Amino acid sequence: MKILVMCGAGASSTFIAQRLRRAAEAAGLDWSTVAGSDRLIRDHPDADLVLLGPHLADRAAELRSSGSRARFAVLEPDVYADLDGSRTLHWVRAFLRGAV
Repeated sequence: MKILVMCGAGASSTFIAQRLRRAAEAAGLDWSTVAGSDRLIRDHPDADLVLLGPHLADRAAELRSSGSRARFAVLEPDVYADLDGSRTLHWVRAFLRGAV
């Protein structure tokens, strides 16, 4: 699964993407994560999931209309405090199951 993690400039999303990738690897999942700004959608049309930083919630509808086939989700505000990515991984798996 290819996951894009987006924030305003790509800085904070880098930390989230790295932590999520490590947690997914530890769980035996074949997930790749890429971090950056809203340009990611154009650069990665093959993405399966786009995770938006909580501060982009007001732009979610606009970004969803980009033509991407990916599913979109707005991350919880406490995502930045998840230092090992395990809570984020749990949340993403729940989202993919439709439980969030």
